[in-house]
Amino acid sequence: MKKETIEQVLKFRDERNWKQFHNPKDLAVSICLEAAELLEVFQWSAEDVWCEDKKDKIKEELADVLNYCILMADTCGLDMDEIIREKVKKNGEKYPVDKAYGHKEKYTELGE
Repeated sequence: MKKETIEQVLKFRDERNWKQFHNPKDLAVSICLEAAELLEVFQWSAEDVWCEDKKDKIKEELADVLNYCILMADTCGLDMDEIIREKVKKNGEKYPVDKAYGHKEKYTELGE
C-alpha cells in the first residue's frame, strides 16, 4: 500500500483527534461491521454474483474496510506491507502451486 495513502487516512484521523478512541478491540469490531456492509451489497443478488450495477457501493464499503485495517495496523504498530508479504509467503507454503492450482479446497484437503 502506498505510504501516501496510509498517511492520508492517519491524517484524517488525527485532524479529528480520533486516535484516542482507536483500540484494537473497537477497530476489529469496526472492520467486521464494515465487512458486513460490503457483504450486504451481495445479499439477494441471486445469480448476479458480480453485482456490476453496484460497483460504487462495493468501492465505498471496501474502502471503509481498508481504512479500518490501516487504523488497526497503526494502532498495533504493524507495517501493512510487511504483514501482507509474510501472509502471502505463509499461504504459499500452505498452498503450493503444484497442489493448489485450479482447486478451491482448504490446504488441509489438498491431495499429496
